[in-house]
Amino acid sequence: MTDTTDIEGTTTEELVIEAREAQRSRRRKRIEIIGDHLRREWQLYVLLLPTIIWLLVFLYKPMYGLQIAFKDYSVFRGVAGSPWIGFEHFETLFNNDQFLRALRNTIYISFMSLLFGFPMPILLALMFNEILHQTFKKTAQTIVYLPHFISSVIIAGIVITAFSPSAGIVNTIMGWFGLDSIYFLTKPEWFRPIFVGTTIWQESGFQSIVYLAAIAGVSPTLYESAVVDGASRWQMMWKITLPSILPTIIIMLIIRIGNMLEVSFEMIILLYQPATYETADVVNTFIYRQGLQGGQYDLAAAAGLFNAVVAFVLVMSANSISKRYSRTSLW
Repeated sequence: MTDTTDIEGTTTEELVIEAREAQRSRRRKRIEIIGDHLRREWQLYVLLLPTIIWLLVFLYKPMYGLQIAFKDYSVFRGVAGSPWIGFEHFETLFNNDQFLRALRNTIYISFMSLLFGFPMPILLALMFNEILHQTFKKTAQTIVYLPHFISSVIIAGIVITAFSPSAGIVNTIMGWFGLDSIYFLTKPEWFRPIFVGTTIWQESGFQSIVYLAAIAGVSPTLYESAVVDGASRWQMMWKITLPSILPTIIIMLIIRIGNMLEVSFEMIILLYQPATYETADVVNTFIYRQGLQGGQYDLAAAAGLFNAVVAFVLVMSANSISKRYSRTSLW
């Protein structure tokens, strides 16, 4: 068999060998560059080492236990000794009315939080950017940032007190208008609005910092040019500020979509009760009851793995759509 020969008389086999040698040479060069960089900056990597160890021990090592979602797990047999049962736990989940209810509630609460909660930090950042009086601006920012730094237990206590049927401020105001008191936190239909509103109040101020930082990076010359052209404050906000921070908004939206099924577990646990399970029970509280309270670790692991897979699919889909239509993405 004869080798194919190009115009210069070089065979195909020789070309392949040359390409492989060039690839090996590039690989060796990259290794040398990385080695030189490590030798020069070794102090930085030593400082980074505790974080890497923490990630490996607390985030990656526990992933070994995910296999119990596919096993008939026994504490006495351990992870390795428990027998494999395939997707039986997932079939049990999707035949479990409580899990399906929790999944519906999670999707509904997450969607409402996204619909009403995601725009609020953007609106706050835009409003803060329009405040000219610096003392008032700093005071307002401090007030709206403060709830983020308050413990969820205290926030839940404030909410419970505010909506108390006897001494709560909400029922007191209702009494002024001759309305009967309502024990809001025992009413399934009121739990979702209260929870979503509480979450917005607690987190919106702190989340607005990201958008304020993005606004601070907008070139002042754009505003100066707009003023010369006679643009109003509203026009400058709509035509300059919002388009300039749009990439940041898209990135934050992708991250938010990826966390849609991660409803605030602590706040749900603190506010809900059996009377409101119908609308308050979410996937994370279902996992808590099944795993820690019921001892069904394998079933809880299956529910948690399902949650993680859905979150992964959501963030991948959101990133792909954003990359295709806006050319802005996480990667």
